[in-house]
Amino acid sequence: MNPADEAIIAIPNAGREYLKELYTILKKAGFQQIRILPGISQIIEGDAHLIQTRSIDLQDLLGRNPVAIKLKQSLAYLRGKRVLVTGAGGSIGSELCRQLLSGGVSRLYLFGHGENSIYQIDRELRLLQEEGVGEKAALVPIIGDLKDYDYVNYILGQLKADAIFHTAAYKHVPLLEENSVAAIENNVFGTENLIQAAARHKAKRFVHITTDKAVQPVSVYGASKYICEQLVLEAADKDSPNFMVVRFGNVLGSRGSIVPLFQQQIEKGGPVTVTHPDVRRWFMTISEACSLVLKAGGVGDNGGLYLLDMGEPVRIRDLAEQMIRFHGFEPETEIKIEYTGLRPGERLDEPLWASNEQPCETEHSRILQVNRTPSPSVNIHALLDELRPICRFDPKRPAAYRDGELLRKILIEKVMKFENK
Repeated sequence: MNPADEAIIAIPNAGREYLKELYTILKKAGFQQIRILPGISQIIEGDAHLIQTRSIDLQDLLGRNPVAIKLKQSLAYLRGKRVLVTGAGGSIGSELCRQLLSGGVSRLYLFGHGENSIYQIDRELRLLQEEGVGEKAALVPIIGDLKDYDYVNYILGQLKADAIFHTAAYKHVPLLEENSVAAIENNVFGTENLIQAAARHKAKRFVHITTDKAVQPVSVYGASKYICEQLVLEAADKDSPNFMVVRFGNVLGSRGSIVPLFQQQIEKGGPVTVTHPDVRRWFMTISEACSLVLKAGGVGDNGGLYLLDMGEPVRIRDLAEQMIRFHGFEPETEIKIEYTGLRPGERLDEPLWASNEQPCETEHSRILQVNRTPSPSVNIHALLDELRPICRFDPKRPAAYRDGELLRKILIEKVMKFENK
């Protein structure tokens, strides 16, 4: 057989086990390239395009089957609207944009501070439009920094966005442990700026994407996302548009996930590094997470905290072994697994809800609503007043500027210690 031959699996709703079986058969038959149509959440009422095919990879073969979402129906609330996605060049933001392309929005604002990533998603979406994917939406790439309130306020006044999906954040846990001031400056004060500008310019819907690491946080990143959750939920208590929070765990295949790292290590011949043999994480595919976020944005209530059903947690050691076998090697005998120890800010398991939270099923598959009972809480605005001179120079408190030790002390006393007592 010609090694250039390619197989396309045109079964977008195929289950994981069936995909594994097909993949094994096709590999044994000598096909060098195996491609697949996009997941069911990306197919709009059965309308698929050859340009959307992609190489099959590990995320197609791991975990549970994604829920089937009627994307056109769930995006009806955005038809004819102006939609802003922050962090549009990131893994979650870019997939939201791909799916929004099919939602009939009038304008899609691609906001980010990384020039190259915004250029790439803008070009990709325009190519999809040229090939007939989705509907004709005006694409507007925007380079900007959420930390600059004057700019954020100005640009939201110009855009007049009806809906905002806020995915922008620094996310690498160990890196942010070493750059704690940057984590708070970007994640917390950037989100505060966006909330204030959204309320001032009367955006009708604000959907904040958060993480399981915000639950009883033990890292600076987790603490930053905990504070952001509280800011958004507090904003919903005022005379405001629909402010809501959607929380979930890790996504397979994101740029910051362990899957690309494991792949690089396997290609080099190993070892594959795992922090601890018993560490576990929650996973779902990017496309499913984004479909559920978009659906939650339409069915969610003002002040709602929603949790995506992540299924069962995956042991990272098992993930490493499956990836090694996926690439045709045998774990330990051909590719070694090396345990390096938990890094700062990491823990064995990530809870999806806190002790004062209770997830309840909704009428929408795999979207849970988190009900919260009253508990001692942090005064968020008093906390921000303490953190502000560390992130922004205040001539009245010059010694506090960029003082990472002071920032960590405040977080431990007011957020981490409080949540983990």
